[in-house]
Amino acid sequence: MNPSAPHPHRRRLTRAEVRRRRRSRVIRRVAGLTVMLCVAAGGVTFLLTRHAAVPSASAASAISMPAQSIADSTVSSAENTAAPANALGLTADEARAMLADPLMVLVNHTCKMPDDYTFDTKECGSATAVNKTLQTAACDAFLSMQKAAAADGVTVWMQSGYRSVKYQTSLYERKTKYYLDKGYDNATAKEKAAAVVNPPGYSEHNCGLAADLNSPEHTGLDEGFEKTAAFRWLCEHAGDYGFILRYPKDAEDKTEIIYEPWHWRYVGVENAAKINASGLCFEDYIETLQSIAAEG
Repeated sequence: MNPSAPHPHRRRLTRAEVRRRRRSRVIRRVAGLTVMLCVAAGGVTFLLTRHAAVPSASAASAISMPAQSIADSTVSSAENTAAPANALGLTADEARAMLADPLMVLVNHTCKMPDDYTFDTKECGSATAVNKTLQTAACDAFLSMQKAAAADGVTVWMQSGYRSVKYQTSLYERKTKYYLDKGYDNATAKEKAAAVVNPPGYSEHNCGLAADLNSPEHTGLDEGFEKTAAFRWLCEHAGDYGFILRYPKDAEDKTEIIYEPWHWRYVGVENAAKINASGLCFEDYIETLQSIAAEG
């Protein structure tokens, strides 16, 4: 692919493809949960057997304690050490704080970037980059990451970053005209255009936190980037600089975007660590945060 192309071919999945991927994902999750429950049950059985055979010092001393004192002590200990009983181990306040973080803004084909979302930008694009800037925090993080990669003998370039809503409008209108010229009516032309180019305000690039990356090994913005040393380095280290792989494999049913190994999203170091540890794609993580926040 020509590295100067304004954007990659970003295909939206059909409804049938989304349904098939969702069914596969549910099956994998149920299977994984079953295995986890079996392992947990075996571990509990082992611990109960072991403790029954060899009473601990604390258990022996508890024999002389009043029953109510033991109960109170147990409840107090559980309250002090137990993590919140939800998928992410976060309190409702912690979930709300993450959702309020401007770096965690969700922008996709159904979630428009807030009209009052403002930020400064800074240049960090390669010589051939089409859109050379990112939000300042994301730009500084990328430059640090690029330097660290270079120290390991790996070259990473930022090929396409922040796109203004005006620029996104021109891309969308150009693609809509393409389908109008093919003979489609206006509504159908817009729908088909949106499957390739997100409408203005609905592209993650509009928020200045999305970076399409490449390298001298593979300058195209396509799946070939997956085979490069740059991609392997990013998978191992990008989280340390606050970046996550935005459209991973096996998540197309939630993102409704095909796997894009070149598209990375800045969320901040702490947020990236939590998201990566969860194993969830960004849409799933935000949805889970919203559910936890609503509990409080």
